Amino acid sequence: MTNNFFIRCSILLATMLLTFGLVTRGQAQTTGNLTTLDDAYATLAHADHDYKGHRVKAMNQIQAAVKELGGKISGHGKGREPQATSDAQLKAAQALLEQATGLPAKALAHVKKAIAEINVALAIK
Repeated sequence: MTNNFFIRCSILLATMLLTFGLVTRGQAQTTGNLTTLDDAYATLAHADHDYKGHRVKAMNQIQAAVKELGGKISGHGKGREPQATSDAQLKAAQALLEQATGLPAKALAHVKKAIAEINVALAIK
């Protein structure tokens, strides 16, 4: 009887530790993704050219993804860069967005739309 109780307590303890570990890992991944998305937003915000609105549309999609994750965008501002520098900023933001992994479906859809908007923006000359 005591052996059975010990086994049940051990299983319960192991389950609780495993659950806590998964929650912690998930929270860390969400925090990392929020940072990545915020960095991508800030990078796009500093690009000077609007690319016929597609840069702003990408920024709006990133904001929507961050909102899905329960975060807020902190990056803002606008730089005064030449076209080539702005293009590099957009490419850097795209690379950051491609690093966001393990997102919920809605947030991932917004990130994919942001990447698509950046691709359209970069095609504009």
